[in-house]
Amino acid sequence: MKFGITRWEPLDDMASLRDEIDNLFNNFFKVSSIEKITREGLWYPALDIEETEDEIKLNVELPGMKKEDIKLTVSEGKLVLQGERKFEKEEKNKTYHRIERSYGKFRRKLSIPTEVEADKAKATYEKGILTVTIPKSKKAKSKEIGIIVK
Repeated sequence: MKFGITRWEPLDDMASLRDEIDNLFNNFFKVSSIEKITREGLWYPALDIEETEDEIKLNVELPGMKKEDIKLTVSEGKLVLQGERKFEKEEKNKTYHRIERSYGKFRRKLSIPTEVEADKAKATYEKGILTVTIPKSKKAKSKEIGIIVK
């Protein structure tokens, strides 16, 4: 039997607890799924941040969104990603049994782990994945130091 070390993600536990409390109140007050979606408003898309010798790269899951509904800014060591995923209007002859996708506005403010050239940042959006590439500044790139033997 193999044992591995798993990383504790406190924000995931808090989100799970929030969902359980929301369900408790929604069931008690008989709030429908549609009412819950329209009043919640904030959600956080999943993302990965990776660093290479030359750049910082961000991959964000935003399926079903239009690029016009996504705003991205980079300045002063921070990257701000915000937007809104709109919920389709409820139709009279349609009954939802489960709604698990998130809708509404989102905003993520992330610290960039190193000095970058914000004016050279590039973003592409393909198949629901937003990819942001920001080159590191020359100061931030590691330099090999020659060793002199005496």
